[in-house]
Amino acid sequence: MATRRRTRAASVAAPAAASAPVHYEVDLSDRNGHHFDVTLTLAAPQAMQLVSLPVWIPGSYLVREFSRHLSGLVATQAGRACTVQQIDKCRWQVHCAGPEAGALQLRYRVYAFDRSVRTAWLDSQRGFFNGTSVCLSCAGHEAGPHGLTLAGLPAGWDVASGLAGDLAGGWQAPDYATLIDHPFELGAFWRGSFEAGGVSHEFVVAGVPPGFDGERLLADTQRICEAQIRFWHGEPGDAGQTRPGFDRYVFMLSAVDDGYGGLEHRNSTALICNRRDLPRRPVAPPPDGRPAAASDGYVTLLGLISHEYFHTWNVKRLCPAEFAPHDLSGEHYTELLWFFEGFTSYYDDLFLVRSGLIDAARYLKLLAKTANQVLGSPGRAVQSVAQASFDAWIKYYRPDENSANATVSYYTKGALVALALDLTLRSEGRGTLDAVMQRLWREACARSVAAGSAPEQGGPISEAHIAAALQAVGRRDFAPELAVWVHGTGDLPLERLLASAAVGWSREAPTLAQRLGARTSDGPAGPTVLAVLSGGVAERAGLAAGDELLALDGWRLGKIDDLTLYGAFDPAGTRTLPLLVSRDRRVLALELPAGASSAAAAEGAVALVVQPKAGAAERRRREAWLGTPPA
Repeated sequence: MATRRRTRAASVAAPAAASAPVHYEVDLSDRNGHHFDVTLTLAAPQAMQLVSLPVWIPGSYLVREFSRHLSGLVATQAGRACTVQQIDKCRWQVHCAGPEAGALQLRYRVYAFDRSVRTAWLDSQRGFFNGTSVCLSCAGHEAGPHGLTLAGLPAGWDVASGLAGDLAGGWQAPDYATLIDHPFELGAFWRGSFEAGGVSHEFVVAGVPPGFDGERLLADTQRICEAQIRFWHGEPGDAGQTRPGFDRYVFMLSAVDDGYGGLEHRNSTALICNRRDLPRRPVAPPPDGRPAAASDGYVTLLGLISHEYFHTWNVKRLCPAEFAPHDLSGEHYTELLWFFEGFTSYYDDLFLVRSGLIDAARYLKLLAKTANQVLGSPGRAVQSVAQASFDAWIKYYRPDENSANATVSYYTKGALVALALDLTLRSEGRGTLDAVMQRLWREACARSVAAGSAPEQGGPISEAHIAAALQAVGRRDFAPELAVWVHGTGDLPLERLLASAAVGWSREAPTLAQRLGARTSDGPAGPTVLAVLSGGVAERAGLAAGDELLALDGWRLGKIDDLTLYGAFDPAGTRTLPLLVSRDRRVLALELPAGASSAAAAEGAVALVVQPKAGAAERRRREAWLGTPPA
């Protein structure tokens, strides 16, 4: 069952890791200055040794220029200073002799004040780092053993990492790629553990409030992990059951006042959440003995946990063929993020309902939210999810006021592509998307074993592999669907497909924002336009992102809802209404169309509901899909 451990004080000695040919000592003494001080010792350097730092981290497709936080790089060999020459933004040439002159030692500082899961953080309360931000790579030595030790830890601080090792002996990695795929969490955090699928799992949480219910978090996470291990490796006792390709997994969660995100690693994940979204201990025992219903924020956190854990297979082991291996010196392109991120986004919430953590009605609300995010973006008619995958480096992580008009998310539309394929397979009675994913896994593992790799480690796949697995499971060619749904820009036939699984599709009345065709926010000075959507009333009226809405038809606007108060979209309206806006401190007079015709193109949000009176075949299909009992 779940356990909680006491934190332990740091120890200093680290002989095992220090003996590695490439060794990093990471010193945390300068916590108030937010600097990690790193000493890199290279036992057998090359003459004119080249060192570098990655410019991006796997799983987050943006060049982040980690070297911008590195400073003070100096080098010595046998006690003599070596000249360090910077070659470009992330590479340095060290003017040293070869191994006969002794070990090369590099010293440098890394500024660490980014709370995200992608870089590094250090203050008096907590430390965290990814190796991509802290550990220079030594050219010619990447394939050999690497060691890491920590220094300067205050009393009472603990350490968590998926990497093998401990405070006394340091941490060991067989190569540089493994080292940087294991982040470190440092501090006086909460820690718990459980077992799932024969694998030890740890969960550490930094920044917990007094009412935090750690036991519930562990129990719910355990159910997710057990379900996903069964998904990939089979039910206990099955003839074809296999073991996961890892024997230990670590969840590292930082709870903050406002934040959300996660980044997958080979046998761990780094997570960040809003502290208010953590489960809380009940003030009084529930009268029926059952735990209280999960809050929306906690369900969001469970979905994040499920998403990152699913990535343990779908991107960390199964991976795009273009990413084998990763090139961390620059952009690395693939058109398959719709599969690796989108399909993972489909399964994350699906495993919550299959694990019994939410019911079917709540799942359908989450699914409707995903559908509305896609349908509310005019960019879905401009960019395919394959193009969105390829353009992730310049578009997804760099959104602006026009992103909704020009792009589509490979997360959300990719999830809907997965849904459409799954329901198509199920409605044709020839298989499921589950079977497709499992086939891809088995075949990739078989190819890897044939190439000499260890079993249950997956391998690279291409779109051709995905198409072949769909054809094998569905017993027909799915090229038409892939061409239209993945490489095209048309809408998916979701209403028809959901009806085949006894799920009703309806449209709610359009909101004011949908009628206006704009995204806005209310501030102390009044409503402000954040983005103008293509083809809507706001665009026809001449509104632009950043406009402050001042007055409509002579009435001062305090909130965006005041538009309807003062006559906008009145079905009986017969004239355009004068609209005053402030743009760059200049007052402009625009005209807003009035009457019902101005909102004719606006569609309300999609609502999805269980249809209990649907046909028996459709109900059975829904139950098999969601893993839920009959409604």
